[in-house]
Amino acid sequence: MPVPQGPLVIGVDSSTQSTKALVVDSATGAVVARGQAPHTVGGGSDGTGKESVPEQWWEALTEALRQCGNPAREAAAVSVGGQQHGLVTLDASGRSVRPALLWNDVRSAPQRDRLIEELGGPKAWAERVGSVPAPAFTVTKWAWLMENEPEAARATAAVRLPHDYLTERLTGYGTTDRGDASGTGWWSSATESYDEEILDRAGLSPELLPRVLRHGEAAGTVRELPDLPLPTGALVATGTGDNMAAALGLGLRPGQPVLSLGTSGTVYAVSAHRPADPSGVVAGFADTRDAWLPLACTLNCTLAVDRIAALLGRDREAVEAGGSAVLLPFLDGERTPHLPHASGLLHGLRHDTTPGQVLQAAYDGAVFALLTALDQVLDADAAPDAPLLLIGGGAKGTAWRETVRRLSGRPVQVPRAEELVALGAAAQAAGLVLGEDPAAVARRWATAEGPSYGPVPRDEAALERLSRVLADAEGLLRHA
Repeated sequence: MPVPQGPLVIGVDSSTQSTKALVVDSATGAVVARGQAPHTVGGGSDGTGKESVPEQWWEALTEALRQCGNPAREAAAVSVGGQQHGLVTLDASGRSVRPALLWNDVRSAPQRDRLIEELGGPKAWAERVGSVPAPAFTVTKWAWLMENEPEAARATAAVRLPHDYLTERLTGYGTTDRGDASGTGWWSSATESYDEEILDRAGLSPELLPRVLRHGEAAGTVRELPDLPLPTGALVATGTGDNMAAALGLGLRPGQPVLSLGTSGTVYAVSAHRPADPSGVVAGFADTRDAWLPLACTLNCTLAVDRIAALLGRDREAVEAGGSAVLLPFLDGERTPHLPHASGLLHGLRHDTTPGQVLQAAYDGAVFALLTALDQVLDADAAPDAPLLLIGGGAKGTAWRETVRRLSGRPVQVPRAEELVALGAAAQAAGLVLGEDPAAVARRWATAEGPSYGPVPRDEAALERLSRVLADAEGLLRHA
């Protein structure tokens, strides 16, 4: 291992499927060691949910750090980026009462509708919270627990988010940050504090919630834990949600648009203005620092397009131009547009339509949904010709990149840096150790640098076709 030029720091990405740990040289951003361990996701007692046992995340973190070897034992600071929205319920001894309800568990849709109505509708939620909660939001999950598993709710002595849980295991203190807290539905972006009326309507005492730390504040230090391969006394940063950590990992400046192409798709940009979208398309998240992170999410992205490719018996890159087919790949329902009961829809087949054209139509449908959402995410601070930063697993694919270029008409840049959530957490840890702005640290690490692709003429015909079919089929999609 080359001799590090600065203190070593650790960034953690605890996602739905696994925990990754990176040991990073805080001076250069060079990754000197890495580890990864898987999680198990279950379906709950009825098989319809998405749940994980929180203790498993801790075991995965310990294993990932163990794989990092000696560099992990020399780290000066650590920070945890975690999957957003998950409901972690702990008893008085700190053990989980039941498996955590994950972000993609949508059983709380009825409770979501009730809460929105009780508080005065979407506009009231947007003004107070910054977002109209989706079933992903934690407040809806607690309301579901209260109604469906009241004994578990009564046994709960502390409520945490996934990253909070791991940070508390490291330090012994219950803390969170404004970024992850802004995805709960009970933290008000208007007052930057917990909203006690919302908590009361959901039946949750504020005494069960962690303290919200400010930017640059430490969550504590690593306590003495014999089986944990970290130095006792190392600083622990606030940590944050995965989307906020990825934005920090890119060192985003206000107005820089990001498209993340993963199992689900997200579009976001840092903004100096507090978002409050009553339509519910844009989630008005806070970022890790003192700004905002308006974000929109689609449920169907790379996994849905890969499924279409498998149905057609084609490689995911085997697309063909032309044809009139429109494919809306809403295989799991859709969040943006809000069509939770939708299924996939294929329209416009002709005798001469080829399988490659159908596959290209699937890409078009997924990217169209993302770009439509991006138009609502960006504000007046965003330049209309700013390059789109393309991240996530799909960013490596030629078909994804070229579809984004063709439908957006914008230049595209693909950062070389991967594991941006863990890198963002590492930048947060480095900022704490060095006394620097973590976004400036990430920019010094040049995490956003990568190949650039110039703009091409926007395919207005395809966009018009997609828009028309979506409008005409809305009734069918809403009730499918």
